[in-house]
Order: sequence, then C-alpha cells, then structure tokens
Amino acid sequence: MAAAGFRISQDGPVATVTLDRPEVRNAQTPELWAGLAEAARGLAGDVRVVVVRGEGRSFSAGLDLKVVQGGEFQQLATVSPEECADRIAGFQQAFSWLRRPDLITIAAVQGHAIGAGFQLALACDLRIAAEDALFAMAEVTLGLVPDLTGTKRLVELVGYARALELCVTGRRVNAAEADRIGLVNLVVARDELDAAAADLANAVLAAPRDAVVEIKALLAAAGGRGFAVQERAEREAQTRRIRDLAGLGE
Repeated sequence: MAAAGFRISQDGPVATVTLDRPEVRNAQTPELWAGLAEAARGLAGDVRVVVVRGEGRSFSAGLDLKVVQGGEFQQLATVSPEECADRIAGFQQAFSWLRRPDLITIAAVQGHAIGAGFQLALACDLRIAAEDALFAMAEVTLGLVPDLTGTKRLVELVGYARALELCVTGRRVNAAEADRIGLVNLVVARDELDAAAADLANAVLAAPRDAVVEIKALLAAAGGRGFAVQERAEREAQTRRIRDLAGLGE
C-alpha cells in the first residue's frame, strides 16, 4: 500500500483510507488505483463506514502529470480501443467500490480536489469540506474527459447544466460555492475536518446496520425509478425490516 501511495487503518467498524503522497499533493497513478481496488476486496466484513482522506495540504491534486507525460498514458493510445476501454474499467474499480451497498463512505476534503481527486470525492456517499477546499473537473484542460465514475454523481448532485459548465470549463469551485450548490454536506474549519468526519461516521454507526443498508439502496436507486416502482421498493424494504425486527427474517 505504501508503495502505491496510500494506507488503510481500521478502528472498529470504521476504516480510513489515507492518500499518502503529500509531497505531490496526493497525485494519483495507476498503481494507486490498482492498490485501492485490491484493498477494497480485502476490507474486513465488520467495516460499516469508510473515510477517505488525504495526507498533507491537499485531498488529491488529480492525475500525476508524470503519467500523462510518460509511457503509461501513451501506451493506452497504442492498444486496441477495446483494450484501452478495458484498462480504464480497471482504473474505475478504485472508485466504484466506494458505492458498495453495505458501506457508507465519507470524503474528508482539504485543499485541492482536482480531476481524479474530485472524482474520488464524488465516488463517496458523503463529502465534508474544509474551508480551504477547491474542487475542479480539470480533465478538459488536458483534452480529456472525466472517466473515473464522477459524471453521473456530479449530475445527480448539481444538475445537468451546472455539471456541464464545471466539466467543460474546468473552473475551480471553493468550499462556500460547493456547499451552496450541493456538492458537499458540510463545510468546517481546516483543523476540524478529521473530527467532523469522525462525528459523521459515529452518527451513521448509531443506526442499525441493516436499516442503513436498506435506506442507501432505496435512495441510490430512486433517481432511475418512477413513483410506483419506488413505492413498491419502499414497501418491500419495510416488510423485510419489520420481519427482521420481529425475528422472522431469513
């Protein structure tokens, strides 16, 4: 994990993933993504909450430019389109696991959350920002598109028009604007960030795990359902909870 640029610690049902390349503002690499995907597969079964944070001044300044300028990025242009897409699918696994239905994931963001860093924060269910946080979908400045699972969540949070504006301009959004447009759940002073993430994790843990899992599933699917389908899903979820609380669950 250290070689890939991150570390994981566990305190009871809370796991903390810390990006740990502060000297480059936690810039991301394919090695990091492979390590995160592998670590996710080995996450202990009793983990209920995952906090994602960055060591040092920034959450993550995005893709390490050495990757863009070096052989790894250029190699993608030399393989078949199918193989290129398959490799990107592998990169995406470092982000998509944060949407797992059995976990509540929290991004604690300070300083830069740019490009891949922004998308890592977006992959989490909840986001807490320090007052110095800056978000930007900067892929367009490299002639690229956001491809690390962030586009759907961004549209869900801020709407199509705002998401389009942020993605095609690459402009930076400070913590106050992020709060105003719904990108983050809470803004706190920089020295309160870790404590705020811990408080939110504890609030999640205060609720029964099975109820939280059912609620997350309901809300995650709501955007793609009509009222009738969502109402049926609510009925079915509530029936499972009632039976479980009565000792009749499967």
